[in-house]
Amino acid sequence: MTASAWGLLALFLAALLVLAWPVGKFLAVLCSERVPRWMQRVEAPLYKIAGTKPEQSMHWLRYALALLAFNAVGAVFVYALQRLQGWLPLNPAGMGAVSPDSAFNTAVSFVSNTNWQGYGGESTMSYLTQMLGLAVQNFFSAATGIAVAFALIRGFARRGDGKAKGLVGNFWADLTRITLWVLVPLSFVLAVFFVSQGTIQNFDAYKTVQTVEATTAGGQTLAMGPVASQEAIKMLGTNGGGFFNANSAHPYENPTALSNLLQMIAIFLIPAGLCFAFGRVAGDLRQGWAVLAAMTVMFVAAVMVITPAEQAGNPLLGALGVDQLHGALQGGGNMEGKEVRFGIDASALFAAVTTAASCGAVISMHDSFTPLGGMVPMVLMQLGEVVFGGVGSGLYGMLIFAMLAVFIAGLMIGRTPEYLGKKIEVREMKLISIAILVTPVLVLAGTAVAVMAGAGKAGIANPGAHGFSEILYALSSAANNNGSAFAGLSANTPFYNGLLGLAMWLGRFAVIVPVLAIAGSLAAKQRLPVTGGTLPTHGPLFVSLLIGTVLLVGLLNYVPALALGPVVEHLVLWK
Repeated sequence: MTASAWGLLALFLAALLVLAWPVGKFLAVLCSERVPRWMQRVEAPLYKIAGTKPEQSMHWLRYALALLAFNAVGAVFVYALQRLQGWLPLNPAGMGAVSPDSAFNTAVSFVSNTNWQGYGGESTMSYLTQMLGLAVQNFFSAATGIAVAFALIRGFARRGDGKAKGLVGNFWADLTRITLWVLVPLSFVLAVFFVSQGTIQNFDAYKTVQTVEATTAGGQTLAMGPVASQEAIKMLGTNGGGFFNANSAHPYENPTALSNLLQMIAIFLIPAGLCFAFGRVAGDLRQGWAVLAAMTVMFVAAVMVITPAEQAGNPLLGALGVDQLHGALQGGGNMEGKEVRFGIDASALFAAVTTAASCGAVISMHDSFTPLGGMVPMVLMQLGEVVFGGVGSGLYGMLIFAMLAVFIAGLMIGRTPEYLGKKIEVREMKLISIAILVTPVLVLAGTAVAVMAGAGKAGIANPGAHGFSEILYALSSAANNNGSAFAGLSANTPFYNGLLGLAMWLGRFAVIVPVLAIAGSLAAKQRLPVTGGTLPTHGPLFVSLLIGTVLLVGLLNYVPALALGPVVEHLVLWK
């Protein structure tokens, strides 16, 4: 880690903390369901049209069914929009219908907050599809994740007096309030800022220009479009799907170093704010600080691995006798696949941010990272996307591990485990086990199918350990709803579109349902008073226990697979 890398990391974390605190206070108001009367007046017409009463709290099962139905309808709508876009307006490039398998994959991807992109946005999607389909789902998928986090927080906060057995809130009210009062205003402000930096926002036809070098006959075609509006919610909602194929490496999406810094802060803003909201609603701010501290420690450790790995460069260049060229063009490190506008420090930090936070936006080619540098984003995803994680999903994923940690501690001292005054018993542990094991099963089983099937092996561009890493990364990204990729894998095929689409759907909703069941179970339990035997869950000891649980349980499943991929590749490269 160079001095500039430490400085960038410190600036990023300091700005994040300052901005996340007020966001957390506001999120706590929405989660508590005691919103100001003026907000209720604005919301009232929306609830009347929808035919719902926000004050009527739902049982966890009804909450889950409403959530699943809403997202299923969204997936069907996005699929239909892609298939019909050739006959719809706002299609300046005259794009035709998207193929059925690609449309299925993209619909599931954006509904599940994964935003895996097997297509080039500027050459595949019309303006209408980008705005009405993809950008709208960026809002709704983000709101869905936050709503589930709200439900789990309420499960801990409920007193369990028998009057609200299994009630976790109103899904329609949560979805409306999160979208209306959090995602839309923040996205508007961020979009205006991006425009001020040079991000485009228009409905112009694609432009043909003559390049300075004049190497392209007839000039080069530059895609236009409403980019800034989609870019803002892409980051705030930890979605990651870019308007352009190059994603945030494209200067029309991410023009300056300042816009790049704000994009990284936007990715972590709501996940960090939810930690503060959790502490406030639970009645103990220290609980939120403990969760945030565990996330931050693991994130900083990841940055401390990925940055030096990229700064070390590629030893094969030295073997070719190009050390001087290596130093001059790459700045003493691995600049392959990185934007010269951002360099190694910002690229490494961005890669850690986007894979820690279930975002998937990129400013560099992760496939071109060194073996250890590429392994860090893979590991951050395989931990379950709990190191800040996606909006909502990061917090409820970390709270799952927190309950597992207190259960392990309870076994050590022979005491029934408690977390925030709620006993963690057999039912909760079964549901916790399901929620934790869903994604490893999807990743490892999916990788095994892909490396055995002929259609799976056909997509590998790089044979050997790196080719295996490309498949492992793709399944890790899909099942954990991240969306980034080792782009050497040709994944826009019927085989991979189907396999990854299934992994994305189950990786999202097969985790959400057990989490909501846990929320309902906790809501029905009485809160126990703190005694001398209660394990403190807000100090350094618990933070260390939580980190150990995440690393041991979250990562142990993947160690053999990592050994076959990036570890072998690293040993061969540096032999």
